[in-house]
Amino acid sequence: MNIALITGSCGLVGSESSIFFSNKGFKIAGVDNNTRKFFFGKDGVISWVRNKLKKNLKNYIHYNYDVRNYKSLEKIFKKYKRNIKIIIHAAAQPSHDWAKNRPFIDFDINARGTLNLLELTKLYCPETPFIFMSTNKVYGDNPNNLPLIEKKNRWEIKNTHKFKSGINETMSIDNCTHSFFGTSKSYADLIVQEYGKNIGLKTSCFRAGCITGPNHSGAKLHGFLAYLVKASLTQKKYTLIGYKGKQVRDNIHSYDLVRCFWEFYKKPRKGEVYNVGGCNFSNCSIIEALNYVERKTNSKIKKIFKKQNRIGDHIWYVSDMKKFKKHYPKWFQKYNTKKILDELILNFYK
Repeated sequence: MNIALITGSCGLVGSESSIFFSNKGFKIAGVDNNTRKFFFGKDGVISWVRNKLKKNLKNYIHYNYDVRNYKSLEKIFKKYKRNIKIIIHAAAQPSHDWAKNRPFIDFDINARGTLNLLELTKLYCPETPFIFMSTNKVYGDNPNNLPLIEKKNRWEIKNTHKFKSGINETMSIDNCTHSFFGTSKSYADLIVQEYGKNIGLKTSCFRAGCITGPNHSGAKLHGFLAYLVKASLTQKKYTLIGYKGKQVRDNIHSYDLVRCFWEFYKKPRKGEVYNVGGCNFSNCSIIEALNYVERKTNSKIKKIFKKQNRIGDHIWYVSDMKKFKKHYPKWFQKYNTKKILDELILNFYK
C-alpha cells in the first residue's frame, strides 16, 4: 500500500497532487481543515473541492486536521508509517496582506506546521521524499534591485543581465524586505533544507512564482489569475496595486508543477532547492492579462489604479528552471499563460 500524504489537499496544489497521485495508484491521505475560509471569507471556501475529491477519487481519505497540531498529524504517521511513500506539504497561509495583520497565526501555520511534519517524517518514515511548496517571496524584494526597463504594458529586465532568462537559485534571500508572509515561508524553506542537509531526509523546496489551475478558489488577497478572471467577469472591475499595473508575473499551471513533484519522487535528492514557474515560456503583466481577458470575452473591465505598491511586492519576477531541468530533463511545460487563462475563463462559464 503506497500512501501519498498531502497537506492542503483541497487547495490548488494539494488537489492537483491528490488527483495526479491517485491516478498513479497511490492511496491519498489528504489533510485540510478549510482554513482558507478563515483567511479569505466566502471567496476562500474550498469545501467544494473536498467534495469533488471524495466523490471522484475512491482512494482519497480526508483528515480535517490542522498542521499546527502535532498530535493530530502524528495519528496519520502512526497509522501508515513507512507506507507513506511521498509527502507533499502544500498547506499554508498564503497572503501578504493577511500575514501582516496576524503575524503569530501566519508564522504558526507556515513555520511550525512545516517543522511538525519534518519531525514526524524523521520519526516514522525517514526514507520518504518530502516536497515543500515554498515561494519566490523568500527572495524578498531583491528582484526589485535588478536593472528594469519600463515598457508600454510591462516591466522588463535588460537583455544583457545574467537573469535575462529568469531568476535562478543564486539570488540572495538576505538583506531585503520580505513581507511577513515571505519571512514565515523563508523559515520553513530553510528548515526543510536543514532536515535534508543536516539529518539526511530527502527534502526539496519548490520556490514557485504564480500558480493557478482549475481548482483555484481565487480570492482578493490571493490567487492572481483566478481572481482576476472572476473579478473581471462578475464585477467588471479590477484593482491594480502599484507599479502602474505593469508588474510581471510568471505563471505555472498546477498540473505542470505536480509533474515536477513526480520527477523528484522518482529520483529524490537531499536538501534541494528549485525555482519553478512559467519562465519566459509563460509570463505576463497584470495589464496584459486584463487586456487578454477583455479580448477573449468581448467585455470591458474597469481598471482601478492604486499608486502605492504592497510592501515587498515584485516589479518583475520570472523564474529560471535550468537547474531543475538539468536534474530532471524529461520534464517540460505544457501550459502557457494564454492557455491557462482560456481554461479559467471556460471553467467560469461552466
